[in-house]
Amino acid sequence: MDYEGFTIWLDCQKRGAVKFRYNAQRDIGNFKRSSRFYLDPKVPKECQQYSAKTYKAKDQRYDRGHLVPANHLDYSKSAIKASNTMTNILPQAANMNRGAWLMTEEITECYRDIADLLIIGGVIWGNNPDDDYFVKSHGVKTPSAFWKVIIRGTGSNERAIAWIVPNSQEATRKKSDAYIVSIKEIERVTGEMVPVADFTKYDKS
Repeated sequence: MDYEGFTIWLDCQKRGAVKFRYNAQRDIGNFKRSSRFYLDPKVPKECQQYSAKTYKAKDQRYDRGHLVPANHLDYSKSAIKASNTMTNILPQAANMNRGAWLMTEEITECYRDIADLLIIGGVIWGNNPDDDYFVKSHGVKTPSAFWKVIIRGTGSNERAIAWIVPNSQEATRKKSDAYIVSIKEIERVTGEMVPVADFTKYDKS
């Protein structure tokens, strides 16, 4: 699904995203994020979640977590609104969403003022029925982890940094450096081919 400013790949069997991609340029926007979340009328009902309501689980705190963050689309009122479409949302442990995952977004904020960026990421679904709290309410399982790659520069100046962040309440801001991995590791775990030069695939920086 192509939205203004970003693209989402969906798996209808999972009723959720498997991959996302967008470009980030220098921050010149100031449109405010919407407080509402939306189902996408262009997506077949069987390919998306049942509901746009808050994820509620007994004794567990989960957010409607963004894959592509609203703040990176604040140059356009329609683009930042589209970020709250449920195709761009999955259950994220609150500490992770506001911790290590948020840190990857803040690093993007810093880098995009230096150079244009390509951000590619996705979902590692796993197979743990013990944390699938939202199958009845939303029709979606809880991902095991999320991955992200930030790419900047071209040719011999190309650089990248990558993470695999567990979807866990333990994935706090302080632990974000522990989740930095090589792109080669992401390719091994996900089966995706990340479009960067071979010499960048083995770095962890």
